[in-house]
Amino acid sequence: MTTTPPDSLPSSASSAPSAVNLHPRIGHGYDLHRLEPDLPLVVGGVKIDHDRGCAAHSDGDVVYHAVTDAILGALGQDDIGQLFPDNDPKWKDADSHIFFEEAVRRMGNAGYALGNLDITVILERPKLSPHKAAIRQNLDDLLGCDSSQVNIKAKTHERVDALGKTLRSPATSWCY
Repeated sequence: MTTTPPDSLPSSASSAPSAVNLHPRIGHGYDLHRLEPDLPLVVGGVKIDHDRGCAAHSDGDVVYHAVTDAILGALGQDDIGQLFPDNDPKWKDADSHIFFEEAVRRMGNAGYALGNLDITVILERPKLSPHKAAIRQNLDDLLGCDSSQVNIKAKTHERVDALGKTLRSPATSWCY
């Protein structure tokens, strides 16, 4: 995260360090949920038709959870579990965009804007390629950024271990 979006810097600032860009912040987020039969599968705010979904206190959106933690981590603030504990009934089945929006609000209040976001989702099936554009659009809308600032990669685990046997689904993200 930067204190000033790169496109708002004067052209003369592009070749020399600027005081507003001397303190970038980088955050890393990670989330993992079991995939269980007959639960909804929500990834990046997109409900995907599948026979398994994430077992979680909230909707279990691994992308929104990982990005929320990346933003909060970059800010040096409490993580998603501290702000929205899974033992608090008010967060039961909550839509994860609530958590994401709170992290974005905190980022703005601290004077930061997203530089870029890089997300990796590991999911054997269903394939995420048909859903990546919708996921990216949801992220762009919630972050108020351009799609060139968000990258989503979908990987499989080549049918190795619990990830490859479609028993779990993790996501990791980095923001700058």
